[in-house]
Amino acid sequence: MRTPDLDGAGAWAKRYFLASRALMDSVLRPYDLGHTQWYVLQLLAVNGPLNQREVTRLLEVERATLSTITGVLVRKGLIEQLADDADQRQKVLRITAAGTELWNTIPDPIELITAVAFAGVDPTDLATAQRVLSEATQRLVNHRTENK
Repeated sequence: MRTPDLDGAGAWAKRYFLASRALMDSVLRPYDLGHTQWYVLQLLAVNGPLNQREVTRLLEVERATLSTITGVLVRKGLIEQLADDADQRQKVLRITAAGTELWNTIPDPIELITAVAFAGVDPTDLATAQRVLSEATQRLVNHRTENK
């Protein structure tokens, strides 16, 4: 039986992910938003209307997951789901005035996570961590793509 390396870089990357997700959820809870809902709002607030397929690709979520999230955000009145003018079979997502108003009041959880997690970290160390994680992530993406 293998013994997992609970103190290796991968284990710490997972712990960081889980801790940052928990902090993000606690920041968003008072606004009745989940993290994926926030990411959808963020994409639409920053980029304007987007094709639903593009949002699925950018967030790297399943179509069914985004469909559920979209339905919730539409019912809350935060986004609209419209037929694409170029292809009526496709859907375009657009943030509403209520969604924009909410977006403008929500504290940025990513900014908070970054400020808390990396307070006092030497910029050189942070740059090294970013480079290592970026390269490791790209190798995993490449491996997954090559081994489909």
